[in-house]
Amino acid sequence: MPRVAGVNIPDDKRIDISLTYIYGIGRSLAGEILNKAGIDKDVKAKEATKEQLSKIRKIIEKEHKGEGELRRERRENIDRLKRISCYRGRRHKKELPVRGQRTRTNSRTVRGNVRKTAGSGRKAAPQAK
Repeated sequence: MPRVAGVNIPDDKRIDISLTYIYGIGRSLAGEILNKAGIDKDVKAKEATKEQLSKIRKIIEKEHKGEGELRRERRENIDRLKRISCYRGRRHKKELPVRGQRTRTNSRTVRGNVRKTAGSGRKAAPQAK
């Protein structure tokens, strides 16, 4: 498996799809990176040469934030919302939906109210002794 930006990308997929396994890189950004590096999108990751992979690494390191940095920035943004105690921050603190979803019927998993699916209603057959 080729290793790019600290992440093992899958061998058997096209290089543009493989780059999306890196946190913060989606389909469009992967396409832009490959265009800058001058690499065809249809090349499989295992078929890419070392030179091509090093070009990709350099572009990602120079122009884009890394995986850890993006996760840290996201965490800091949520902590800031909690600290200033705005509506979204309070919703984060209570672990409720933040973006206006209803909570009366949905969001059971977020609220911690997970219900198991009901059975058929039949009682279990008695055990033979």
